[in-house]
Amino acid sequence: MTEDWKQQRSTDHGTAMQGSLAASLVVALGICVGVAWPERAVASQALAQKYACIACHQPAAKVVGPSWKDIGARYGEGKGTAAQMAASIKAGSAGKWGAMPMPAQAQIPDADLQSLAQWVLDGAR
Repeated sequence: MTEDWKQQRSTDHGTAMQGSLAASLVVALGICVGVAWPERAVASQALAQKYACIACHQPAAKVVGPSWKDIGARYGEGKGTAAQMAASIKAGSAGKWGAMPMPAQAQIPDADLQSLAQWVLDGAR
């Protein structure tokens, strides 16, 4: 074996290892996102129950307030941000969805408000 051939083989092996490592990282990231996303949705559903959002809001039907589907349709797809929605939930509102006001939810921690708002904007799934 010549020295050039040994060096080329070593370089090819190193490049293959880097490509393999990059592919492994991409797969691992995909798995983590796939696993974390459902957990986030379950956590947000739990938050909706914990803070009694479900007393006035349901996934697809208007009860006292609009459905999560209707809220997502109005504010999702770039029409609003989770931060804006979280602030609106915290402050409460009147007249946005009819005569029934939404009482302020100032007792809910900001992190939970943000999670709930993002969950609704993502389709409440």
